[in-house]
Amino acid sequence: MSDQSMASGSAQIKNIVLVGRAGNGKSATGNSLIRQQRFTSVTQATGVTMTCQTFRAVTKSGPIINVIDTPGLFDLITTPAFISKEIVRCLALVEEGLHAVVLVLSARNRITQEEESVVSTLQSLFGSRILDYLIVVFSGGDELEENNQTLKTYLSTSPEFLTRIFTLSGNRKVLFNNKTKDEKKKDKQIEELLAHVAAIGRKNEGRPFTEEMHRQIKEETKKLTDEEKKAEARYRKEAEKEREKKEELRMSFQLKMDEMAMMVERKVVNALDMHEAMMRIMENMATRREQDPKPSCNIM
Repeated sequence: MSDQSMASGSAQIKNIVLVGRAGNGKSATGNSLIRQQRFTSVTQATGVTMTCQTFRAVTKSGPIINVIDTPGLFDLITTPAFISKEIVRCLALVEEGLHAVVLVLSARNRITQEEESVVSTLQSLFGSRILDYLIVVFSGGDELEENNQTLKTYLSTSPEFLTRIFTLSGNRKVLFNNKTKDEKKKDKQIEELLAHVAAIGRKNEGRPFTEEMHRQIKEETKKLTDEEKKAEARYRKEAEKEREKKEELRMSFQLKMDEMAMMVERKVVNALDMHEAMMRIMENMATRREQDPKPSCNIM
């Protein structure tokens, strides 16, 4: 949790989860949002994010934001088992649901069709309604500035699938310069993103994104907490019994989380298989276009 002082407990916390492939700048963007170096960035010697992390901060405009950084959940080298466990863990970190899902892309790297797999996997796991909460952030704003480019000019040659992502996400996009020292620039990019979060809230009548799995996790977490309190009161004078009872409760809770992770894993495998099949179809179509000569038109 951020060291910044928290606002009153009555203030609603905005849960913002960062997703995307490793190396796209998720952790650096998270640090920009909370204005502290708390998330492990790829540029740091200690390495990249290997598990879900969350830090909280009070923004200058008022809202408390709870930022959740995820590992490269949708990278090709990531196993479905790892993805599923981290998704369940991530959902456990957002008690009230998600107020925004931020897809982080990099303006430094060539944007490939693999980026679309992140969106298609999200849809497979959570349904198309998750897109109502999607915002696209481009990291690497410093490089565009060096090249005298704006986000608009950079996207003027964007691939077709990226246009589809913009359409699905309501054209919500922001450019982030995670290296700038200019406080006004820092404020502006955070305000732009929070404006999108507020717009999402208005569109969804203030309701954060939740679905059945999230509700189950919330119920099981509350059940564990309540049972631990009961055990503590019941065995207050018998420390060993209290410890054993709490351990029993935690094991039962973990078994339920593992069951949910297995269910998620099946969905992830199906989503990845569908994406790979689609990629093969597109590659075959591209090969045919290269091999088949264009039809000539003979004018008599």
